[in-house]
Amino acid sequence: MKAVVSKLHCSSMEEVMVVRRRPHVVNGGGFVVTDCKEKIVFKIDGCGVLGIKGELVLRDGDGNDLLLIHKKGGVVQALSIHNKWRGYSYDFQGSPKPIFTLRDPKHSCFSIIGSIRISVQPGNCYFDVRGYFPDRDCSIIDSTGNVIAQIKEWVGSRDIYKVVIKPSVDKAFVFGVIAVLDYIYGESTSC
Repeated sequence: MKAVVSKLHCSSMEEVMVVRRRPHVVNGGGFVVTDCKEKIVFKIDGCGVLGIKGELVLRDGDGNDLLLIHKKGGVVQALSIHNKWRGYSYDFQGSPKPIFTLRDPKHSCFSIIGSIRISVQPGNCYFDVRGYFPDRDCSIIDSTGNVIAQIKEWVGSRDIYKVVIKPSVDKAFVFGVIAVLDYIYGESTSC
C-alpha cells in the first residue's frame, strides 16, 4: 500500500496498537494510541479540546500536527444522504493538503444504510469500513478486498481497544479514519 499521510508511519511488519480513550471531564476527550512498549505514538483531539464541533486533529507522539480532519457543512451537505469528512495533511510549507474524504450514511430514518467509504486523493483509490465500530468489531478494507487494519475489543474494558495493522500500511491514515469513526458514533472525540 502506498503511504497516504507519510512513509514515516508505515512499518515493515504487522503491529498491534492500543487505543485508550481519554475522559471528557479530565482532559476534554479524544484518545491516545500506544505501541507494544506503551510508547505514545499518536494523540487525537476532538471538540472537547479544540472547542470546534466537527473538527479533529491527529498528532504524533511529540505533539506535532499530522492530520486536520473536519466535517463538511453547508447547504449542499444538508441535502445530501451522506456526511462527508475531509482529512488534510500539511506540506513542507505548513499549508493544508487534502488527502482523503470519508463518506458515511447520515443517521436518519430516511437514509439508506450503507458502508463507510474513504476515497484517497489523488487518484481513485478507496477503502471501506466493514463491521460495527461501537462493538470494536470492524475492519478497514482496501479496494482489492484486503484487510489493512482490524479494530478489536479489549476484554474487560470499554475505554481500551486494540488495532491490528498489516505491514506497509500508513498508521496515521488508519488512526485518522478511526478518529472519524469515534466521532460519528458519539464517543470520546465528539461534543
